[in-house]
Amino acid sequence: MWGKIIKGIAGFYYVHVAEKGIYACKAKGIFRKENIKPLVGDDVEIEITDVRDFEGNIMKIRPRKNMLIRPAVANIDQALLVFAMTEPTPNYNLLDRFLIMMHQQGLSCILCFNKTDIAQKGGCEAVTQIYEKSGCNLVFTSVAHKKGIDKLIELLDGKTTAIAGPSGVGKSSLINCLQTDIEMEIGDISKKISRGKHTTRHSELITISKNTYIMDTPGFSSLSLFDMEKEKLKEYYPEFIPYEGQCRFLTCAHISEPACAVKKAVDECQINKIRYENYMAFYEELKEKEKRKY
Repeated sequence: MWGKIIKGIAGFYYVHVAEKGIYACKAKGIFRKENIKPLVGDDVEIEITDVRDFEGNIMKIRPRKNMLIRPAVANIDQALLVFAMTEPTPNYNLLDRFLIMMHQQGLSCILCFNKTDIAQKGGCEAVTQIYEKSGCNLVFTSVAHKKGIDKLIELLDGKTTAIAGPSGVGKSSLINCLQTDIEMEIGDISKKISRGKHTTRHSELITISKNTYIMDTPGFSSLSLFDMEKEKLKEYYPEFIPYEGQCRFLTCAHISEPACAVKKAVDECQINKIRYENYMAFYEELKEKEKRKY
């Protein structure tokens, strides 16, 4: 029987098997001998040791598509970043840091802007102008009015998604909306692992439907700058791609060089100014970080 680890705590791994339920499992000793630690998100084969109490052992782990270090989780397909249109207003510097961090992990991103019901007029259009060329899917939602939820569910369907966002943006309420069609048999068994408390001390996958999961991560207010050479930073800005090879210098960093096609595009409003200003700020941070190394 195959399933997915949705939570690991105190030596037990809780494995969701579609249309069956959640099994509390121990890992076989062979994993310790081979120095392999099962992770939340792993697809595993289990043997049932107690049918009534939903207990078993993990026998095999399928090869991982990827593995994130913080939080420790495997087989994430994409990231969902939730910000509010207002209360609090979006911190675009923080948002862009997160996008770069996810792109470094090879993950695509969905940007969800919640609380559209109390947003200023024209607010959604302004946000769209900032991120329409960022390579992300944009979704605007109102949990209060249940708007945009169907589109979001479509983007999540059949995938395992890491969800994150600052406090106060309505992330927990959004998760509750996404769980409206959850399989009923999961409810009773989930009591064993305190499902629904939205605890953030451990990585946990939340079942949305048969093969759809989201991983709730702690609310965050800051992210340390990614570890990379400053010259690599421009590779994480999809907006710059159309202008590759058009600058006077092939090694143009798009900062202070003359005849820079990217800077010209910013002046002509082809590249959003907010995104570009964050790029310059990150570049300077990386530059200072390099100086401190030597």
